[in-house]
Amino acid sequence: MTLQQVLIEETETTYAVTRNLVRRVGDADLRWKPADGRTEWMTVGQLLMHCASFGCGKAVQGFVRGDWGASDGAADAGADAHVPPEAALPCVESVGQSLELLEADRVLALQCIAETREADLLARQITAPWGGPAIPLFQQLLHMIAHLAQHKGQLFYYLKLMGRDVGTSDLWGA
Repeated sequence: MTLQQVLIEETETTYAVTRNLVRRVGDADLRWKPADGRTEWMTVGQLLMHCASFGCGKAVQGFVRGDWGASDGAADAGADAHVPPEAALPCVESVGQSLELLEADRVLALQCIAETREADLLARQITAPWGGPAIPLFQQLLHMIAHLAQHKGQLFYYLKLMGRDVGTSDLWGA
């Protein structure tokens, strides 16, 4: 198995499980967020937008093509400079919109991974625009897949806190 195949498999699995979790959300749930007295939690709708628009594909595009887009602020300096305050985060208008955006992001991620040369995955060292050391392209891409997986886990726990019947197989796709 090549590194490119590993990335493709991880991408497909992460998006498939995320998509199945998104389908457990209803449009009426989009404004929900954990009620622990804190204000920095994303609403379900903001989380779905983040997963579908900033979770993986656009960052993979940034690392592979050097195209970070103009609206996400990822190219700003500093570790937290690209993260707007919770109140300013965009929100999906519907679960259907979220699923469409998630599919487009999956396609973008896979197209960009397909464009990589196997030799570049380890040889090409890249620094993320938000900081950190230069690491191989493979690791940067794997980190972006892990970023989506982290938010997939967040959605899983949101669903649990909302009282939905979700279990380990829903989190891992088993």
